[in-house]
Formats: sequence, C-alpha cells, structure tokens
Amino acid sequence: MKSLLRNVSTLNPKRQLVTTKLLPLINPTLIKPFSQSTTIPTKQDRVRDHGYDNYMEVEKKIRKVVKFHSLILSQPQNTIPISLLDTLARRLGLGFKQHEPGAFLLKFPHVFEVYEHPVQRILYCRLTRKALDQIRDEQEALLAQIPEAVTRLRKLVMMSNTGRIRLEHVRIARGEFGLPEDFEYSVVLKHPEFFRLIDADETRDKYIEIVGREQSLSVCAIERVREVEYRTKGIDAEDVRFSFIVNFPPGFKIGKYFRIAVWKWQRLPYWSPYEDISGYDLRSLEAQKRLEKRAVACIHELLSLTVEKKITLERIAHFRNVMNLPKKLKEFLLQHQGIFYISTRGNYGKLHTVFLREAYKRGELVEPNEVYLARRRLAELVLMSPRKAKVDAELVRYRNGFDDEDDDGSE
Repeated sequence: MKSLLRNVSTLNPKRQLVTTKLLPLINPTLIKPFSQSTTIPTKQDRVRDHGYDNYMEVEKKIRKVVKFHSLILSQPQNTIPISLLDTLARRLGLGFKQHEPGAFLLKFPHVFEVYEHPVQRILYCRLTRKALDQIRDEQEALLAQIPEAVTRLRKLVMMSNTGRIRLEHVRIARGEFGLPEDFEYSVVLKHPEFFRLIDADETRDKYIEIVGREQSLSVCAIERVREVEYRTKGIDAEDVRFSFIVNFPPGFKIGKYFRIAVWKWQRLPYWSPYEDISGYDLRSLEAQKRLEKRAVACIHELLSLTVEKKITLERIAHFRNVMNLPKKLKEFLLQHQGIFYISTRGNYGKLHTVFLREAYKRGELVEPNEVYLARRRLAELVLMSPRKAKVDAELVRYRNGFDDEDDDGSE
C-alpha cells in the first residue's frame, strides 16, 4: 500500500484526475488516524483492588448488624427474645435461614449481649454498652455537623440542571451525605434562606429547591486539589488546569498509547458541574467530549460531598437525569478506573459501591471526619475477637468477686 500511495503522489499534474479516481479504491478501514489509537477505550474490564473489596466485606457485616440494631431498639425496653429472631429477621428480609440469626448475633459479643431473663428464664438479646456508646457518638456527630450538612445539601442541589432535587432521592442517600433522620425539618425547613420545599405540579413528589446561588459554593473539591498540587509540586499550570488525580489499581495494564490517551484527556477543557450548560450547542464532537468529562467531574464532586467518599452506583443513578450523567453508568466509570473504583462486594453482587480513589490511603480516609470516625468504631467492635469478650467477662466476674470479699471484710 505504501508503494501505491508513493506512486500516486508522484503523478504529474496532467494526470491529477486519475489520482482522485484511485484514492477511493483504497479501503478506508485500513487507514486509521493516529488520534483513534490514543483515545480512552469505551469498554474496559474491571481490575479488582482487594483493599476496597476487603473494606466492603466488613461493610456487609456492618449492614446486617445495623439492621439488628434498629430491630432491637424498636422493641420494648430495647430487648428482644431470641425465640422471635427467626420470625423478625424473615420479615426484614435479611436472608437468614432457620436458627441463623441467633448464631449471627453470637459472632459479635462486643455488639450484642445474650442473657437469661431473671424471671421468665428465657434468652434475650440487647445491645452492649460499647454498642450503645457508639450509637450515641454517631448521633452526636451528626447533630454537631449540621452546618456542614446544610452546605453539602446546597452544593448538591446547585449541581442539578433544574435547581431542584427530589426529596425522596435525598432521603434514600441521607446516610451517605451525613444528614440526620429528620433532615427534612432540621436541614431543609429550618433554613428557608437556603431551601424551599415544593410539590411538583405534574407529579405528587416533593422537591428541594435552591434559594439563590452563592458563587463561593461553586468551587469544586478537585479545584482545591489542583491548587495544592500546583503550589506544592510545581506542576505546569497547563497540565494541572483540567486534570484529575489518577491512581490506577494494582495490575492495571497501561500501554504506551493508553498513557498518551490519558495525557490528552487530562488536558481537555470541560464545563464545571455547577455551570448552566442549557444554552450551549452540544452537537459537535468536541462538545460531546467536554460533556463526558463534565460527567466525570459531577460524579467526582458528588462523591466529595459524601461523608465517607463512597456511595452506591444505584443511588448515583437517582441523580442521573438532573445532572446529565450517561445512561450506562457502570461502563462509563470503568473507563476511569484511576479516579473511581467500583466494588461488587458487600451485598452478594447486588449493589455496586463507588469509591473516590484519591480520598483513601491504606483502607482509611485521608481526611477523616467525626461521623466517619464514629462509624468506624462500630467496625472495630464487629472485627474485635470474640475471645477478648470472654476474657473481659471473666475479668468482670473476678473483680466482682474481690468486691464481694471486701464487703464481707468491712462488715
């Protein structure tokens, strides 16, 4: 083919008409432009990162423990007979077989305490003092950071292309955004200068609408990161202006052309998640590329607004229409495995949890907050060895025995 093109290029001007007839005969699929080989592939296989998957294995246990928390605290005197566990667990849809709920509680003696009722002589279950303290600490942390929660909710609503977000979608994800149970009153209705609760005319759904837009809230988390990278590492301003922190998982294959594609993508301009793009012409190829990168920025900012810098893919999908996100979210996020990580662990593959990779280091948040630390204390109780609980119980009995002897001696 090279010889054919060389012969065509050496033709004299008199035979230029022959050139136009010969070129269409060449199969265009054999000639691939260089830019096609240096674009990020649209379909990529997920490369596992065991650090995040192990994190979600612990989360799977915590989710069941929290459900039992709510079940026990909803009962009279915050106790529940062991004989009723099978029936109640089946109603909650916890996926236990017969007699499995009781065995599950016995695995976590630092969270659940099984005791014999002094009068009825049947086994009951209640939360340990450590578990009750952890619940109290988390509630206090949630109430203490309500001003930050108000700011997070304002930024979340500002990212919407309509200036409002469905109340039910926020309620479903309230735990991820660090909102209290009564956020509709304590966060929304209590701050009328920031929010307005409205009923949609076309549907009967309630929506949270933003009241005014504060320019200072339009600064994304990634913009602050870029400023730090520019000032501390001295990276060229042009390279860092539109870039993201990229950290691929172990075992991810990075070829020469893929590296070039990432470099080109990092320098590609895009619109801010808080910018109104309704008046722009989005039909060109360049506009579509910018829109795709804007979707990455939207998901990045959404994760930055969460307390633990993670959220399920299914809850991101609730905001897909109002934030102009692509339909195939999982395939879209797999194109950017250096920025996000999708874990299928934690709920038998039914849920997909999306992590912001730059926010974690060695399985812990780089910048922890009080709500996150309170929730990690529950993980510590879950992971604590049952053997230590037996030793603690023996020490209590041993000390009580000494106390009884001291009382007898004093008499």
